[in-house]
Amino acid sequence: MSRRITIPGLLIAVALITFVIFWTWALFFASKDAINRVDEPVWIERAESICAEANERREALADFRRIDPNDRAMLAERGDLIDRSTDILETMLDQVLAGTLTSEKAQAIVPLWAEEYRLYIGNRRDYASEVRNGSNEVFREAETGGIPVSERLTVFANDNEMGSCAPPRDL
Repeated sequence: MSRRITIPGLLIAVALITFVIFWTWALFFASKDAINRVDEPVWIERAESICAEANERREALADFRRIDPNDRAMLAERGDLIDRSTDILETMLDQVLAGTLTSEKAQAIVPLWAEEYRLYIGNRRDYASEVRNGSNEVFREAETGGIPVSERLTVFANDNEMGSCAPPRDL
């Protein structure tokens, strides 16, 4: 009894071999380092400390009153509160960026992170203005590469173990 090699059988065998080779490479040989990881432990520790303190100041501003969408004075107050919270974020970012970066990779990607953070801050400023002018719509943020800026910023912060530097989920 002889077995014949058929084209479909050959294609299945090649696909299985390719699958095994790919997963062997991915599990045992591919780099496990996050692409956003900067090897700047002093900078990261300093940034985390600055961001944690900024988050405490922002949280102290929290106003848990129910918003009346017809109360222009309340909306104006809410817009001012968003701006004050955003001021804290902007100062936080400036302080984080004042730290010294020594590696080429950090010097290359931290400014990109900062640029996206400034875009997010601009989105917050626009939203505060809209709220102050009577809108009670949902906050909308820019996307970069089809991904919300806040998500990209959060991934960078988490990859670098500085979770406090992720953008706030609340306003």
